[in-house]
Amino acid sequence: MATKISEEAGDDLPETADINVTPFIDVILVLLIIFMVAAPLATVDMKVDLPQSAARATPRDDKPVFVTLKSDLGLAIGNETTTREGFVAALDSTTGGDKQTRVLLRADKAVAYGDLMAVMNLVQRAGYTKIALVGLEGGAAN
Repeated sequence: MATKISEEAGDDLPETADINVTPFIDVILVLLIIFMVAAPLATVDMKVDLPQSAARATPRDDKPVFVTLKSDLGLAIGNETTTREGFVAALDSTTGGDKQTRVLLRADKAVAYGDLMAVMNLVQRAGYTKIALVGLEGGAAN
């Protein structure tokens, strides 16, 4: 609270018993901001001693095997078109009979989900269990 100094008062100034809370509020706000910044940093850091892993990173295939389902439901292995009857033999000759080869399956946008599943089942019945679907990276769904 402010006091009024008059010229006639002399040396005696009236004392005020009010507390100036402005610096108190400033200190409290600064402490609040410090705690708001420091609290999330303190809870995220958790020290964990993880065990060593003997597993190696999976190497990428030098020559991937692509099975393509076209919009007219025709099949192709790599760039070679094949029929459904000769599909298993063509896939075996492409992979060299190695059933552990990863088969990358790609299909046209216009192909129905059921037709894609039929080709996946055809690949599985041929003995290939490592099947991956291929799509465009970073594209938004239309």
